[in-house]
Amino acid sequence: MIRINLLPHRAEKRRAKQLQFIVLSIISIVLGAFLVGLVHVAIGTQISYQERRNEYLKQETAVLDRQIAEIKKLRQQTQSLLARKNVVENLQSTRSDVVHLLDQMLRILPEGVHLKSLSQSDQRISLVGYAQSNARVSTLMRAIDDSPWLNSPALVEIHAANVGGSRLNEFSLNFNLTKQVDSTGTANSAKGR
Repeated sequence: MIRINLLPHRAEKRRAKQLQFIVLSIISIVLGAFLVGLVHVAIGTQISYQERRNEYLKQETAVLDRQIAEIKKLRQQTQSLLARKNVVENLQSTRSDVVHLLDQMLRILPEGVHLKSLSQSDQRISLVGYAQSNARVSTLMRAIDDSPWLNSPALVEIHAANVGGSRLNEFSLNFNLTKQVDSTGTANSAKGR
């Protein structure tokens, strides 16, 4: 005997395939949602970790900026102190120069020459005075050139002038004040004596 199945087997297969499709779709959607959620959590964790690192770097940068500002301030103070130290050392090393200048001027000033003014700018000396003759000015210039503390005399000008009823020559003269240096390289103040 032949058995004939009159049930719609194609409809059952279609229903089974639809059910299978729906189940697989739901599983795919759940799995996709799970993967998307997992990726979202992973990316969110990395973003928050990077934000924490950025915040830490900002804080450390601020600390370093404060330290750099302190270092700059200390360098400025150091430069200021070094400048003061150099000024003091310069004053200390040149404090006897005026004494040597006046001592040399007393020694080399020839008779018949009178000083009107004497000014110093660094190591350059400007002298204005009166002389009875041009020869006395020449004698003064030779004496300046021969002096161990003075050098490079240069006559700026000389002209006739009436001073107190007598006719004199008024002159302007520039020369340099030199430092005496011994064999060790230090300034020697005793050499000019």
